[in-house]
Amino acid sequence: MKTFEFSTELLPGLPEELGLECLSRLPYTAYRLASRVCHRWRELLQSLDFYYHRKRLGYTQKLACLLLVFNSGIQNGPKNPGVSVSSSYGIAVFDSVSQSWDRLAPVPRYLNGLPLFCQLASCEGKLVVMGGWDPVMYDPVTDVFIYDFVTQQWRQGKDMPSKRSFFAIGACGGRVFVAGGHDENKNASRTAWVYDLRTDEWAELGELSQERDECEGVVIGEEEFWVVSGYRTESQGQFDGSADVYGFKSEQWRRMEGVWEPGRCPRSCVGIGEDGKLLNWAEINPGVRVRACGGRVLVTGSEYGCGALGFYTVETKEGQNSKMENISAPNEFSEFVHAACYAEI
Repeated sequence: MKTFEFSTELLPGLPEELGLECLSRLPYTAYRLASRVCHRWRELLQSLDFYYHRKRLGYTQKLACLLLVFNSGIQNGPKNPGVSVSSSYGIAVFDSVSQSWDRLAPVPRYLNGLPLFCQLASCEGKLVVMGGWDPVMYDPVTDVFIYDFVTQQWRQGKDMPSKRSFFAIGACGGRVFVAGGHDENKNASRTAWVYDLRTDEWAELGELSQERDECEGVVIGEEEFWVVSGYRTESQGQFDGSADVYGFKSEQWRRMEGVWEPGRCPRSCVGIGEDGKLLNWAEINPGVRVRACGGRVLVTGSEYGCGALGFYTVETKEGQNSKMENISAPNEFSEFVHAACYAEI
């Protein structure tokens, strides 16, 4: 861990270590304002060393980031004036500690809504949005956007190497991994790439053992990236029971058989149990659709069979049934969730 050294006191009259302790306890919502105090504060708050310092001390905050549809209000039209409602994709953020909801500012390139079916990942205190379909033309896009919770600003990253939709995604250690999915002609893919946030560069990984369209990605134990299930081009909708696993140390893929229920779509149902192993949230509760992990697990779905969609926290213990507790959400955040991840800030 880096030792912080400053030519001026962080907080006048306090020893350096106490000043650092005070700033380490600041909530992330105060960072943008605190960064304006002086150059030293801005340099510290925006540094990766400070992020990992706070993480080591347990001062980071975990937020659920949800991609959902927002209704932008009444939109007049020639056939139904004052009746039609315009909808767009946006990012909602839920803080389980304060039980508060917020909406991130729109990406400058897509002021009227994010690309449809884009994917979310987060690492080192930043949220990454990748791919999806142009909200106007419905064509696949290769856009990459990064949201910095410290500066509360978006920046555009280097485009994805190729167009792909419904791919697996996972993040660890400043890198975002993507694999599978399909191209603009609905051909399933077996390629995989990794994006480095620090260098803004892409690197190709070895190929998967097979094509995997509509697969799901999950990082387990900061050691492996799992690409679960999916199907080949010639077998549309016939989800496979296997997975391809990429080891971060070995930098190799290995195939795992029998890890998923054949025929079941894995998207929004793959999770990690207390034992660090893969689990199927739909087996624990069939109403689950999307989950965002971090401490307790935030899920969206139905509390029973055909019940209304809602938000719940779930705590599972080995050998015990899970219990869902309802979370109150304002109306504007109560729409269907298309993707989710958690950000540690």
